[in-house]
Amino acid sequence: MNKDIKVSTAYEDDVVFIDITGDITAVTGGVVKGAYDKDNVSNSSKILFRFGKDCYINSGGLAFLIDIASEGRKKEQKLAATGLSEHFQKIFHMVGLTRCISLYDNEESALKDFK
Repeated sequence: MNKDIKVSTAYEDDVVFIDITGDITAVTGGVVKGAYDKDNVSNSSKILFRFGKDCYINSGGLAFLIDIASEGRKKEQKLAATGLSEHFQKIFHMVGLTRCISLYDNEESALKDFK
């Protein structure tokens, strides 16, 4: 695994997109958290995480995502994710992340649900 992580943000209307490629681990998860913690992102009401198709997440990376989900829940944000493999969708369900982050097969479905 061990692919370098790349995280970028984009904005469209009232939705913030956080694009993630590479491995999310205890070492690299801070990059994702840092993107979320920016004022113009963390104060948004709608955030869509777009995971790259080869994205890998280990337990350390999950801890960062759980932290983001917890903060989002407190702020009453709508958090959604696309691009996760079937395996990681299953893990999100198992650890309870889907209570805070809705999973979608594609971006269109997520954006439709945001309205």
